[in-house]
Amino acid sequence: MPAQAYTVAFDGLEPRLVEVQCAVSPGLPAFGIVGLPDKAVSEARERVRAALSALSIALPSRRVTVNLSPADLPKEGSHFDLPIALAVLAAIEILPVDATAQTVSLGELALDGSLIAVTGALPAAMAAAEEDRALLCPVACGAEAAWVGATQVLAAASLAEVIRHFTGQAALAPAEAGEIAPERGWRDIAEVKGQERAKRALEIAAAGRHHMLLTGPPGSGKSMLAARLPGLLPPLSPTEALETSMIHSISGLLSDGGISRARPFREPHHTASMAAIIGGGRGAKPGEISLAHNGVLFLDEFPEFSGSVLETLRQPIETGEVVIARANAHVRYPCRFQLIAAANPCRCGYVTDPGRACNRAPICGDEYLARISGPLMDRFDLRVDVPPVSYMDLDLPANGESSAAIAARVAEARAIQAERYAGTNRIRVNADAEGTLLTDHATPDADGKALIARAAERYGLTARGYYRILRVARTIADLAGSDAVRTNHLAEAIGYRLAIPTRA
Repeated sequence: MPAQAYTVAFDGLEPRLVEVQCAVSPGLPAFGIVGLPDKAVSEARERVRAALSALSIALPSRRVTVNLSPADLPKEGSHFDLPIALAVLAAIEILPVDATAQTVSLGELALDGSLIAVTGALPAAMAAAEEDRALLCPVACGAEAAWVGATQVLAAASLAEVIRHFTGQAALAPAEAGEIAPERGWRDIAEVKGQERAKRALEIAAAGRHHMLLTGPPGSGKSMLAARLPGLLPPLSPTEALETSMIHSISGLLSDGGISRARPFREPHHTASMAAIIGGGRGAKPGEISLAHNGVLFLDEFPEFSGSVLETLRQPIETGEVVIARANAHVRYPCRFQLIAAANPCRCGYVTDPGRACNRAPICGDEYLARISGPLMDRFDLRVDVPPVSYMDLDLPANGESSAAIAARVAEARAIQAERYAGTNRIRVNADAEGTLLTDHATPDADGKALIARAAERYGLTARGYYRILRVARTIADLAGSDAVRTNHLAEAIGYRLAIPTRA
């Protein structure tokens, strides 16, 4: 009768239960692993053999076969070491079969039998809870997995401790959840001199989770402003923190088992590949847009990114999820991020300064921003020109509002939106609102309708542009504490929308 242990294989973020079966049968001595293992899983037999040898446990001189079921599901990663070792130990009657069958385990084995941390402990604990089983993992993963709270998490430092636990010699203590990671010390927006219009747009973007494009010459403060956005955002809710932490767990980004309540802020370089931004590569891992889920994705030097990468952002911006399609698998990741982009007005950066512009101005500016396609430009709710700041203004004392003061207003506006959209599916902020839910709460009065009609006729607004203006106007009204969207709110939203003309 084969012995069983259980672990998980990851299909994107979804942990799928895998039964690890081990049978010891007559035949020439051999140790085989079947069930679509990758190279790391196939090499587990050597690590398991060495770890057992370090504990003075010899494999029988018979044929040992380990099957990973379901056999048609690809198995990847070194976390299969521990469940394979448990199944083998149960098959040779060192561990009780019932105990290993009631546990979901994962962990990499060192050659001396110690357990090494692996990625994915948090979603694995959720899978164990759904199956009403305990989770066994390396001690370095215990604090992370214990955040689930719905199942018992046992963390061991070595295979020897696991054996003593299952044989009743020394029980493992349940793991405790790690500490909430302290928030990063984000820079204060009061340090930015001037740029009052850009600061106002940043507040609106934070309040409604609107996408924003900043354009201006080099040194005008675009990156400074974007780096201060996280200090204006409210902390993650418990649900959002768990969603985000699951992605970071799969990617190995959780440290010391701590879950952060700060919103992610990802800023990849413009040389990043398609797989790095969107996701993919070996194992179809999450990309930057998924690592920024519930947070901010800042793309500096926006036109310098590959055109194919930029165009691939269009669908995830709208749907909030990305599907990585491969010949043998389709992996789905959430990616509800806030896109903040910064761009120079042209390649040399000084098209607006006759004394410093290159000899191709103003054509160079048209060509440079034309790298951002019309459909992608249409997805920016706020488009802000960031003019240069005089060096004399830099000597003036800071007199703007602090990040804390603005964050308080943003939190109040977010609370209004949370109450407004309570009970709706997946809609949390104004940037997510659509259809009748948006028009019911953001329909302007007669003067406002006339204003937006004139703007649509003059600038050729698309349907998407119309609704995005309503979303921004609704956020501006929330910041002002107004129940209705008024003409002045619409006028401000239109001004941000049409700051940079959309290109066909």
